[in-house]
Amino acid sequence: MEGLRCPKGISLEVADLEWFLEKLNKMFKFKIRHRKPKNPDYVIVVCTVLLVLFGLAMLSSASSNTGKSQFGDANFFLKRQIINGLSVGILGFLLASVIYYKYYAKFALIFLITSIVALSLVFTPLGLTAKGATRWVSIGPVNFQPSEIVKIFLIIYLAAWLSADKNRTKDLKRGFIPFLIVTAVIVGLLLKQPATSTTTILFVVAITMYFMSGAKMKYLALLGLLAAIGFAAVIYSTPYRLERVLTFLHPEENAQTSGFHLTQALNAIGSGGLTGVGYGQSTTKLRYLPEPEGDSIFAVIAEEFGFLGSAFVIILFAVLVFRLIILSKRAPDQFGSLLLIGFSALISLQVFFHIAAISGLVPITGIPLPFISYGGTSLAIMLTMMGISVNISRYT
Repeated sequence: MEGLRCPKGISLEVADLEWFLEKLNKMFKFKIRHRKPKNPDYVIVVCTVLLVLFGLAMLSSASSNTGKSQFGDANFFLKRQIINGLSVGILGFLLASVIYYKYYAKFALIFLITSIVALSLVFTPLGLTAKGATRWVSIGPVNFQPSEIVKIFLIIYLAAWLSADKNRTKDLKRGFIPFLIVTAVIVGLLLKQPATSTTTILFVVAITMYFMSGAKMKYLALLGLLAAIGFAAVIYSTPYRLERVLTFLHPEENAQTSGFHLTQALNAIGSGGLTGVGYGQSTTKLRYLPEPEGDSIFAVIAEEFGFLGSAFVIILFAVLVFRLIILSKRAPDQFGSLLLIGFSALISLQVFFHIAAISGLVPITGIPLPFISYGGTSLAIMLTMMGISVNISRYT
């Protein structure tokens, strides 16, 4: 173990990890060369920190009544978010920010296989069913949501696969068909849970990455056609999904039944006005608004902080997404560029669908608001994504 001893004079900080990774590079003969990293992109860091801190504050407010009534602790959800999400996420962020991003390409296939296995586990005795959906896996004391892990793993796999051969996307047999098979497997497993909204978002992210890698328009048109047919079939084949669409089209006719969620969300948004009723003063979160700590948290933000507070949150997300897009154009290679494109597409789509659903622009989706909604797996994965983004920024 003498060869793994750090050089004298280097403290056990970032330099240690970077030195150790260089040793791994030589040991496993990855043959990955890179120039000396620069300072990280502080726009990403600041936006991420602000969103996480604001999210914890909002979670404390939005979940206090539910936590107290169901678990006897007003801070129940906040504590779990910090322990299961923030602590793991900070570790993921710090590690990902110093691990050279090109290493992930070497394990892309392993990530894909892990995604398929993880999604399959929900249909075994390890799967947990809640509210009619089986989306969680329980292994001992650890519960996690495989669909959240799949988000980052699928993006890494597609970025590695698409960048390995720049002409692949222009070929039917080597590009389009394999891409279709991989996405179909992931989509099929997600729909079986069911997780329609997550499926839709991941499919759009995959298409975005495929398009940005130079795919032919005829293949994109075919993907769009297949997606439209598949979406219509899924909606009309399952009563509860069709009910959501009908409720979205005529919420006033179902205000006390299937349209209750949307009606209460709109009431909360309307109550906020310009500046809001004040932090912690929301009334709709008490007994009226379903899942105020998760699917409806933006409605609580709008009620307590009004239009100005809501605009501030949206601007933070917009700055983060546009910064990722700018960095994707400056990335040193296509792999890094596609990673940033995938991350930016995922965040922007989740933010859009969450806010649009609560505002009545699209059917209620159940999509969490990144960094803010309750969900330990989601927060940990999002922070890890930002860590990878920070690492890429050090080489732009």
